Amino acid sequence: MPKNYKTIQLDPKFVPKKTEKYMSDEQRAYFYNLLNAQRTEVLASIENGMSEMSSNINIDSMDGANDEGDNSSSTQQADTTQKMLERDKNLLAMIDRALERLEKGTFGYSVISNEEIGLKRMLAQPLATMTTEEKEEQDKKEF
Repeated sequence: MPKNYKTIQLDPKFVPKKTEKYMSDEQRAYFYNLLNAQRTEVLASIENGMSEMSSNINIDSMDGANDEGDNSSSTQQADTTQKMLERDKNLLAMIDRALERLEKGTFGYSVISNEEIGLKRMLAQPLATMTTEEKEEQDKKEF
């Protein structure tokens, strides 16, 4: 009976190797831990951004005597924070989809061809959903 990849305790130095069975329980455990760590970081970033936006709104509403330069700077900072929040929310959605693919057993396989994406690519880009060749072909079509 296969092990539950979510409960496997890996050596902290464990890194998947090509010599192992592709997307073995240990490799799945590795990516599960990696994606959850990334998810935690992104959630913290979102929380910090929301807190920053809330603080800026409160400061701006209390300080009615702002000059035009302060208003411009405040607006620019709010826009930057908003863009960062949108980026983080998109990243969170991508991580969640990768975790879903891990649960379904399709993580590490192309969403186009169902071919192995390859361990080297997955280690470099854990959110990859296509083989290198498929991604290059998609990029060519977009430009």
